Amino acid sequence: MDVSVLIDEVIAREGGYGNHPADRGGPTNFGITQAVARANGFLGDMRALPRSVAVAIYRRLYWEKPGFAFVAEIAPSVAEELFDTAVNMGPGTASGFLQRALNALNRNEADYPDLKVDQSVGGKTLAALGAFLKLRGRSGEKVLLKALEALQGERYLALAESRPANEAFLYGWLANRIG
Repeated sequence: MDVSVLIDEVIAREGGYGNHPADRGGPTNFGITQAVARANGFLGDMRALPRSVAVAIYRRLYWEKPGFAFVAEIAPSVAEELFDTAVNMGPGTASGFLQRALNALNRNEADYPDLKVDQSVGGKTLAALGAFLKLRGRSGEKVLLKALEALQGERYLALAESRPANEAFLYGWLANRIG
């Protein structure tokens, strides 16, 4: 799996500069919010954010740091989904979705122990993922993807219900981020 392709797809989907009045992220370019850009050393106008800076941020914060590169070695399609979810909801949320889904799919710990949902992909999460896929195979990977997307979709609906301004984004979230 080439994360560069995933990053290119995210940048194409996110587009260039934007500053939607309903978006709490404020000025954004290539899908990178101003706060994230600032936290990663970019201090200029968001309209001038270099694409190379956005690519580096995506690779470091949304692929390497949360451990999704290790997930890709076991389940590439799951890693791709986690990356996309992380970009839109944060790496901790994506990791927590994986842990919750693995817990719910372990048949009351008959297949592997429950994970602490600490929103961090580490050795125990990777071991549980490996155990799940060893038992369920590639069809299990498809089921796990459905569980991750269900959690993501429910989160989008909850965001729109809790803050009416988010309804401006709900259709796009569901159209572009689920399935």
